[in-house]
Amino acid sequence: MRLLLLFSILLGFPVSAETLVAARTIRSQTILSPADVTLIAGTVPGAYTHPEQVAGLEARVILYAGRPVKTGDVGPAAIIERNQIITLRFQSGGLHIATDARALGRAGIGDTLRVMNLTSRNTVSGTVTQTGEVVVGPVPSR
Repeated sequence: MRLLLLFSILLGFPVSAETLVAARTIRSQTILSPADVTLIAGTVPGAYTHPEQVAGLEARVILYAGRPVKTGDVGPAAIIERNQIITLRFQSGGLHIATDARALGRAGIGDTLRVMNLTSRNTVSGTVTQTGEVVVGPVPSR
């Protein structure tokens, strides 16, 4: 890579990098499309570089026009809303326990979410699955 950069400088080829920025101010919880972002010249560490990388993701914070879209600013679309009643599941070997729980935040598939067990009133953290359940302990592969 350094050799390629050196040749580019010596031969006079322009070396360019692009950073993805919001094309307009975007509210949090908005699903992004390629039209919501644009590319600018320059590199910002931790920012996306292609519109396809953010298409279909949800804005987790307000994205201001002209500011870089960073990896922590977007994520999978939420399938669980705060205060929603969901199924809390624990699985280990042959043991399967399922109970109702209340979501203490919003989360998408693969996110870690704190929930309150409605029976015991204890709070635990688990991983959101594709079915909208929260699994505590090892996440089963489906």
